[in-house]
Amino acid sequence: MATMGIRLRVAVFGLLMVGIIYYLYTGVISRRIATLRQRRTVDLRELLALSVEAAVRGGREVKRIREDNVLEEQSKGKTKEGASEKLTLGDMNSHKKMYYLIKNTFPYLQVNSEEHDNTREETAVWDHLIPADIQQIGDGKEVPAEDVTVWIDPLDATQEYTENLLKYVTTMVCVAVNGVPVIGVIHKPFTEYTAWAIVGWGSNVKARASYSEKSPQFIVSRSHAGKVNGFIQTAFGNNTVVHAAGGAGYKVLALLDPTDEKYEKADVYFHITYIKKWDICAGNAILKALGGHMTTLKGEEIDYSGSEANNGGVLASISVDHQSLLAKVRSAEKQLAEIK
Repeated sequence: MATMGIRLRVAVFGLLMVGIIYYLYTGVISRRIATLRQRRTVDLRELLALSVEAAVRGGREVKRIREDNVLEEQSKGKTKEGASEKLTLGDMNSHKKMYYLIKNTFPYLQVNSEEHDNTREETAVWDHLIPADIQQIGDGKEVPAEDVTVWIDPLDATQEYTENLLKYVTTMVCVAVNGVPVIGVIHKPFTEYTAWAIVGWGSNVKARASYSEKSPQFIVSRSHAGKVNGFIQTAFGNNTVVHAAGGAGYKVLALLDPTDEKYEKADVYFHITYIKKWDICAGNAILKALGGHMTTLKGEEIDYSGSEANNGGVLASISVDHQSLLAKVRSAEKQLAEIK
């Protein structure tokens, strides 16, 4: 009996100690988790500098693969317009450079890329140096990491890339906070030109001195220029000039002050069908920083959280009455429905 009593007391003591240790351990863990959550913020100025670096590194791969002529071209299927959706080694190598640089620097950020792969590039690191032009925008701003979504397009205008129409090709990074685009980077790898902006602080690009209000020129996708041209001329007049071009990034740059080369200049970027958010987020942020607009064809702001799809089309402009543009689009709504 004495032995049983001792054993019982030992067992009770043991359970008590386990309980105390568990309580202390879980308390420590909880405090550590809370501390980590408090620390999980990101500086937007740092994230802008990282985004520029990611776009440039991805662009180097895009350029190298094209110059070495080792595209390893494949088809991912058909686009909504029925065109072949290309995939190349340039897309994939650029994705790895961009995606893992951002994820290795800020592993707790949500990063959405057009491409996916099953390998990791552990060596992608960033030195945290802020370029002088980005330093000049002022002190950074901390935002909760859980509010941030990063959208990357490792190679915009892949079709044109395979056709060697290299002026259309860009790599892009966008940072959205609570679904609102605040950082945009568009990099042209074949001319090594980079446009960037951060809403509320500044940019290294600017709007043109003037835009045509009465007879704006439009820029649209090469893949469905014929259908869109008819709709635009119905909505805006038979003499409306429509430029067809590749790449959403290129089309946004066509609205800005001339950059590194001669290219189509437009007053309005118009897209009538489904488009992915990594195609348009960076351009949206840049336009927003310059006082411009990018909305759906119904005038809705595009939410850059959640799903990758934007089904509402795109209407983008700077220093042109955006509401007037939307009104003309709505007046041609019946024909728009027939086109779709």
